[in-house]
Amino acid sequence: MKFETKRMFYAVFFPLLFVLLLWGAKSLEWLCDGSWYHLGIYPREFWGLGGIFTSPLIHADLKHLLSNSIPIFLLSWCLCYFYKDLGYLAFLLIWISSGFFTWLLGRPSWHIGASGLIYGLSFFLFFSGVLRRHIPLLAIAMLVVFLYGSTVWNMFPISELLQENVSWEGHLAGAIAGFALAIILRKYGPQKDPIPLEEEEEEEEEEDENTNKDDTEHL
Repeated sequence: MKFETKRMFYAVFFPLLFVLLLWGAKSLEWLCDGSWYHLGIYPREFWGLGGIFTSPLIHADLKHLLSNSIPIFLLSWCLCYFYKDLGYLAFLLIWISSGFFTWLLGRPSWHIGASGLIYGLSFFLFFSGVLRRHIPLLAIAMLVVFLYGSTVWNMFPISELLQENVSWEGHLAGAIAGFALAIILRKYGPQKDPIPLEEEEEEEEEEDENTNKDDTEHL
């Protein structure tokens, strides 16, 4: 129990630090009395590539920041707790690849916020759990569907009809990144539990008994 408690504590550290970084960036922006939207991603322009690394830290307003803070904390905690060391690598790869796909697919405008990262984490956790067929990871996959399944519609242009200034391309880019990395990293980290040796031996004995029984009946 103590070991699991420590694991849970260490898994909280990174998500909490990242959320504090988001709030710190917004606080600094307020103190500077300016707007940092130009640190976002501007698609298909060389000078817009730098936003791949900074755009998840920049948010339009307090509402935008609040709406992203809880999902990013919960999803990154699940990633760090259930995937351990692989989770940190996956987080970094999702961050970079979702930003790059946004740069490729986005409209000519500034794309900011951690939403793409949230979609990337959601899709990675879901498809990684399904592909690995590991019971704890499958449970997390189902939890992700329950909590965020309805947000899938925000990956398409229809979201513009429901909400202004929504970067549906960023959401779609995150989903593509999460799905792709779930496939690429499927053989790393936690895997489906193997059948215990005793059970394998019991199955072999049952097969031998059935074979002998069949032979006797034919005689």
